[in-house]
Amino acid sequence: MMSSASPPAPSLPSGGGSFFRGYTKLCKGLAVILLLVHLLVQLFPSAINYLALIPARTIPFAWNLITAGYVEQTIPGVIISIIGLLLFGKLLEPLWGTKELSKFVFVVNFSTSMCVFITAIAVYYVTQQESYLYTPLSGFYGVLSGLLVGIKQLMPDQELNLFVLKIKGKWIPSLIALISVVVSFFMKDLVSYLPVILFGIYMSWIYLRYFQKRLETGLKGDPSEEFSFSSFFPAFLRPVLDPIASIFHRLLCGRSDRADRGQTLETSSLPGSDSTEANRRRERGQRALEQRLAEKLAAVKSTESTSLDASDKV
Repeated sequence: MMSSASPPAPSLPSGGGSFFRGYTKLCKGLAVILLLVHLLVQLFPSAINYLALIPARTIPFAWNLITAGYVEQTIPGVIISIIGLLLFGKLLEPLWGTKELSKFVFVVNFSTSMCVFITAIAVYYVTQQESYLYTPLSGFYGVLSGLLVGIKQLMPDQELNLFVLKIKGKWIPSLIALISVVVSFFMKDLVSYLPVILFGIYMSWIYLRYFQKRLETGLKGDPSEEFSFSSFFPAFLRPVLDPIASIFHRLLCGRSDRADRGQTLETSSLPGSDSTEANRRRERGQRALEQRLAEKLAAVKSTESTSLDASDKV
């Protein structure tokens, strides 16, 4: 049972030295890839035709479904992607492990690109506007949105300081989706990012909800009510969304659900087993946050001690 006194809300790292501490090799490596690909596109603009997702050219350039996610065409875009990757990856990798985080990034990136590709083709057939076929689509925002869904799953009630906002982890993906939709109405240049963000949220939820292997039980997915599809929406919409979501759940995952129930008959018969697992996930997330806060505090004390020693010698 979690204690009533929660730890201080984690915030973005501050200070020149501390910002670069504690990040994993995987996140640093992905950040380097984002930076190098951005520089490549700036130095050789024609490279965008081979790396970004251009629906009319995806066949035979099928590798675009993978490479497009690592192509940031603007300086603000690459800065936001690198910072977001380092911060969100630092929260999630200690809980998931390097292998699982790598798998998550690949699955969300590829599935998001597939959804964007199919949507662009469908919209073209409806509107007959060739711009939907030949506009280069790219960006790491799908994966960033997916990482936020991971934070929602593991740290739903933990308040996080994101720049000037203090918000619970469970609402961050919904807030990002809402802001993206609203902004797209006023800034047409950002409309191309909207499907990437929305599909990134949705595909990451599908992966975490139904396919991610749970280390505690050896089963797949997170069936807890706290991580249901309707949990992304305000409470007054859930009575409408739950029946619709249950239909798709039975169509897509009925067979796997029966298999899981057969393997864990005793566990599934216990009342509140889903809530127990959800609490266990939250506790792991809080322990990881407390450990990082302790490490950060120790680093600050060490820096202050070094400064005092240096002043005494002077």
